[in-house]
Amino acid sequence: MKSYEVDPYNGLSAKTEAQKLAFAPIVFHTARTLRDLNILSALDEAGSDGLDATEIATTTGVSEYGVKVLLDMAVSAHIVTWKSPRYCIANLGYFLLHDGMTRANMDFTADVCYAAMSHLTESIETGTPAGLKELGDWSTIYEGLSQLPEKAKKSWFQFDHFYSDRSFPLLLEKVFADTPKNVFDIGGNTGQWARQCCQYCSDVTVTIIDLPPQIEMALEQAKETGYEGRIKGHAFDALDASQSLPQGADVWWMSQFLDCFSPMEILSILRRVRQAMKPDATVYILDLFWDAQKYEAAAYSLNATSLYFTCLANGNSRFYRCEEFVQIVEEAGFDVVEKTDDIGLGHTLLKLNARQD
Repeated sequence: MKSYEVDPYNGLSAKTEAQKLAFAPIVFHTARTLRDLNILSALDEAGSDGLDATEIATTTGVSEYGVKVLLDMAVSAHIVTWKSPRYCIANLGYFLLHDGMTRANMDFTADVCYAAMSHLTESIETGTPAGLKELGDWSTIYEGLSQLPEKAKKSWFQFDHFYSDRSFPLLLEKVFADTPKNVFDIGGNTGQWARQCCQYCSDVTVTIIDLPPQIEMALEQAKETGYEGRIKGHAFDALDASQSLPQGADVWWMSQFLDCFSPMEILSILRRVRQAMKPDATVYILDLFWDAQKYEAAAYSLNATSLYFTCLANGNSRFYRCEEFVQIVEEAGFDVVEKTDDIGLGHTLLKLNARQD
């Protein structure tokens, strides 16, 4: 039986967990403050001997009051342990300090999502990203990525790249097995994948198909890395169903792109790909599906991030269940000829061929 098919709590433990949820925002900021004020670092360096509040205050420059009030909350949250008069870093505190995934998730939540999530109820009721107004005046976050407040922009791109970049080595080997000459990257964002393709294969040309601000950023990066002659841009608003796609690609590539759209929007995009592609072209979709994850923490993270899409990105997209997503793919006229799970940090690669009617 799968873990999410049963209730793991009895009455007493459920009441305890409910209090943790009630104070979760406070615990979140406690953890981040402990990290950012170097209190966790001081305890990490002290090892199993630990430090008392006075020693921590002296080491970090934080007042003794601040040290105690933060760490007493951290004791209750099992971030640290306490054996009078010393605090020691616990396993949870260690991962808050050292784990790259935790840092990317925490900074993304704090700098991009936190204020916006107070508008979640409105987003659900209206089907719009009501929290986006906390960052800027756009209808979707994708229009404003290049204009986000600096801290939010840094955390957004670090979050995005943390998950996508670790998948590249295996993906490049698969995509270039048939030596494509022209790759179309829909939703190419900053051009990270395009640059990796050019580095991997010396005679490939990559066309990034995206909104004009994203293309501008990507082409600037291509120029800085010496690939300006091989990376091109094609302006495209996927939400405008009247816009068709260019032709001539050997490979169509969509990485963490289609999760940014509703099911009907995904269907519209894929149908336009189907219409524009050559008969012998291949479509690759790299995405994250919460039900295809090996670890509970990964599924938890994806379902939480889905609410970012709800409240900030566009109001109507999410990380899908794989089965649900494949149904859309098939309705658009494609067959899934290969499915590879557990790539990088939990990505799934779908290789598609156009169905021959």
